[in-house]
Amino acid sequence: MADLNTNFLGIKSPNPFWLASAPPTDRETNVERAFKAGWGGVVWKTLGEDPHVVNVSGPRYGAIHGADRRLLGFNNIELISDRPLEINLREIKAMKRKWPDRAMVVSLMVPCEEKNWQAILPQVEATECDGIELNFGCPHGMSERGMGSAVGQVPEYIEMVARWCKSHSRLPVIVKLTPNITDIRHPARAAKQGGADAVSLINTISSIMGVDLDRMAPIPTIDGKGSHGGYCGPAVKPIALNMVAEIARDPATHGLPISAIGGVTTWRDAAEFIALGAGSVQVCTAAMTYGFKIIEELCSGLSQWMDAHDYSRLDDFRGKAIGNVVDWKYLNLNYVVKASIDQELCISCGRCHQACEDTSHQAITKLVNGVRKFTVKEEECVGCNLCAEVCPIENCITMIPQTHGTDPRTGLAYGRDYSNWTSHPHNPSSR
Repeated sequence: MADLNTNFLGIKSPNPFWLASAPPTDRETNVERAFKAGWGGVVWKTLGEDPHVVNVSGPRYGAIHGADRRLLGFNNIELISDRPLEINLREIKAMKRKWPDRAMVVSLMVPCEEKNWQAILPQVEATECDGIELNFGCPHGMSERGMGSAVGQVPEYIEMVARWCKSHSRLPVIVKLTPNITDIRHPARAAKQGGADAVSLINTISSIMGVDLDRMAPIPTIDGKGSHGGYCGPAVKPIALNMVAEIARDPATHGLPISAIGGVTTWRDAAEFIALGAGSVQVCTAAMTYGFKIIEELCSGLSQWMDAHDYSRLDDFRGKAIGNVVDWKYLNLNYVVKASIDQELCISCGRCHQACEDTSHQAITKLVNGVRKFTVKEEECVGCNLCAEVCPIENCITMIPQTHGTDPRTGLAYGRDYSNWTSHPHNPSSR
């Protein structure tokens, strides 16, 4: 069996799966259940010094479901922990002592003044936790009070607070980044410049989940009113993957450890983040959807995949995909694929034809000798793979690399010899 043991900033855990700072990590009862189920670590729900944090008692969540009611996107308007600080700290200490082999990181959010951080950090250190995560990502409620993403959107503030925390604490400092920003590289660079040991991302995306057209109010609705909240779940994974990759391949943040967050639901999702350099993977929505026992599938699936690919440790494939993430100008325009339809799998629904006919390149026929049959007109196909994406039958339409022919995009002959790609006239970087 592959070894899933993880060492992130010297924080050891039996597997890379940590529960993210959120409702599942709000109290001792939840964390105890999580550790018994097998989770490698937790980031305790964000603590602050304000004793007046009060969460709404009405609906806190909104969701987008697929046709089968599968949860695709999740939204929350919940604030940081509304439980007394001293109770949280006492429970954190008890859990760390009872489960010394599990990662215990504490998320923090206090007003952006050095004295506030200086006051709370010793209290957190006294719990014997393994590290702190600075919540610079929360996009609702707390950001309106000058915290959360209000700090995370200003690189100078990130650098400043990270430096405060490093000077007033011996614990590893992880900066949690907001995705509600134009270029994720700037806050990551600021975190590194401030001395942060790592970054975690992404936090939730500012969003309104929908509008109740009867009450004319945002969803979720609290007594006829609503507010923007934080969007997460499987639907945000592509955004998270891109932002993790941007930091991993940025020369200014090269080697900066990353704890990846954003839509992790299966072991494959986790493997993708690790392949892009993540040192640990944080999970929330999947646990809230399926319960803590999902950790069994996450660990067994990742382990079996690693065994099948002869990876004995996570480090064997960590970051292996980073080098293949490139700017668009470096993509090989001399590489050509064409769609191919498996007639035995085809159910003749016509979706490929309609999509291509109306919105693409009219490259799929509808009739062959007067009989309803969908085939690809290779001379028109540009290999965009729209047909494969809209096809309801998995692997019915595949994209086949071509060895020779004429490219309908350029009218030029193409081949599989890519040795001259650097100087090819259709390579933008050669111009």
